[in-house]
Amino acid sequence: MPRSRGLGFRLATLAAAGLVAVVALPGSRPAQADPPDPDGHDFGDPLPGLTADELARFHAGKEAFEEVEGVADGVGPVFNGSSCAECHNGEATGGGNATLSTRIGAVVDGRFDPLVRFGGPTLQTRGIVGLQGYEYAGEVVPPEATVVARRRSPPLFGLGLVDAVPDDTFRELARQQHDRDPATAGRPNLVPDLRTGDTVVGRFGWKAGLGSLFDFAADAYKDEMGITVPGFIRTPDGRTIGEENAPQGLHDLLRYNPVESPNEPDVEDIVLFTDFMTFLAPPPRGEVTREVRAGEAVFHRIGCATCHVPTLRTGRHEVRALDRVRFHPYSDFLLHDMGALGDGIEDGSGRGSEMRTAPLWGLLTQPAYLHDGRAATIEDAILLHDGQGRNARNRYLDLKRANKRALSAFLNSL
Repeated sequence: MPRSRGLGFRLATLAAAGLVAVVALPGSRPAQADPPDPDGHDFGDPLPGLTADELARFHAGKEAFEEVEGVADGVGPVFNGSSCAECHNGEATGGGNATLSTRIGAVVDGRFDPLVRFGGPTLQTRGIVGLQGYEYAGEVVPPEATVVARRRSPPLFGLGLVDAVPDDTFRELARQQHDRDPATAGRPNLVPDLRTGDTVVGRFGWKAGLGSLFDFAADAYKDEMGITVPGFIRTPDGRTIGEENAPQGLHDLLRYNPVESPNEPDVEDIVLFTDFMTFLAPPPRGEVTREVRAGEAVFHRIGCATCHVPTLRTGRHEVRALDRVRFHPYSDFLLHDMGALGDGIEDGSGRGSEMRTAPLWGLLTQPAYLHDGRAATIEDAILLHDGQGRNARNRYLDLKRANKRALSAFLNSL
């Protein structure tokens, strides 16, 4: 789906409460308040207001997203799952779950090494058995790895809206955060577009290491399902999306693979996955009670909204349901230094202590919290905030019990 980048839209001055209002340049059409949703929607539903053709693309994409692929489809030789929905199925197709994948690396002479030669940075823990009986073992953490991180499978609801936000919005948001409070300001992760090589603002993945839903789909197709797609450039950590995953980094083992993958892996599948995610509606909001409104005021007062920005707006888009729409992800999609909460992995320009601000919409449905699921409750996740999130955590600790209860009600309504 075409991206809206560099269109001149800029954020208005951040309000004291942290809400973001986006204003258009003179002469542009005003933004919609929200996608039209007269009847409400549920988890896994398409965006309201889609055309018949767009709905057909959504359903075709969902079918491909749920399809279980096998060796004959190009899975392997090592992989983590045989369908997209295997790891994205919480609440509905496209939701997150507790499945953890493993990233590895090492810091050598002060520089991060993704250990591509040993199977990194993403390990594939399952292997195929070839038609001639040759078995590929799943990868394990090599002794050379000094950094090992676990990553949850995130929910995908509403990501078409995030994909449609212009890069300039995130750059401007970072600039205004810096002007307002440099100590807590985020920064965009600048990454290559895997099709063009152009530098774009990353927004997907725990480190915002991917700049579009198409790239997100292609990267996962290779890293999680082991299906390669040609025609992509080398990523900053040394991988090439079009290369086969070599088990434990041993490329010589690939010559034993008795199963021939198709000469042209199915790029159409990536388009279908992208369509499904593009047209997938955001998670539905819970009931907004008086206590929820009080909790939202607490959320702003203690500084959570500095990073968990409530409202963003898409740019111009050919899809009416994505065209200049305000939506409410509760994230700035920027990198912030989280101190001890960082996972040590570097991705694009993202450093080891930095993490992308996790969107809070759909929070209540999550099976666990934080990137590695270490937090069993929302309060646990708040208390583990460090680095640039430390001050907000400390203000939370100082809250009276009634204010904590109201904040919990607000977060549970998202």
